[in-house]
Amino acid sequence: MTKNFDVIVIGAGPGGYIAAIRAAQLGLSTACIDAWSTADGAPALGGACTNVGCIPSKALLQSSEYYEQAGHHFAAHGIGIDGLKLDLGQMLERKDKIVKQNNEGITYLFKKNKVTFFHGHGAFVGGGAEGYRIRITGSDATEEQIQGRQVVLATGSVPRVLPNLHFDEETILSNTGALAMTEVPAKLGVIGAGVIGLEMGSVWSRLGSQVTLLEASNEFLAMADKEIAKEAHK
Repeated sequence: MTKNFDVIVIGAGPGGYIAAIRAAQLGLSTACIDAWSTADGAPALGGACTNVGCIPSKALLQSSEYYEQAGHHFAAHGIGIDGLKLDLGQMLERKDKIVKQNNEGITYLFKKNKVTFFHGHGAFVGGGAEGYRIRITGSDATEEQIQGRQVVLATGSVPRVLPNLHFDEETILSNTGALAMTEVPAKLGVIGAGVIGLEMGSVWSRLGSQVTLLEASNEFLAMADKEIAKEAHK
């Protein structure tokens, strides 16, 4: 028997999970579908932002800032550190722990607000006066269908692949690979002086990499307020 919902949200990133929770709080029967998985196959709610974007990048930005401060600025405050060393493995482990905590926090909010969660890939298979039918394909290839009167698409974004530069996450990196390098590269080229490019460039520069930013636009940090972009450019 097909399960029916007032609202189905496809995508559990910052747009999707908040929309699902709010719909449920307004008294609508709500389902949310998301395919993100942890390394062991468990659901990883939060989309790109939580898993390979805002949350892990901020964790590494904080850790790398502490490392840079200890190595270059503490002495001016009369604080000396002998034998300063980088444990990149521990830094990445902390980042992964923070991501996991955020995943679990969203799962808790879904349960608290009675949002029904489906782990898998959602696709339209039909629609009519009674609503839209969505097929959910799980990671184990199992399928089921649900139906909703309204559907919210919150499917997020993907990194742009440049011609003849396909991601192998070893030499040519997307944000996913840039957040998981197990060694600090001697040199790193970052294509794009936007938020993600500057965050990743800042992290690895602080940890000792020689970073070069490449930007096709005439503007630096073009999506931000011009005064903020000006300060960042300094």
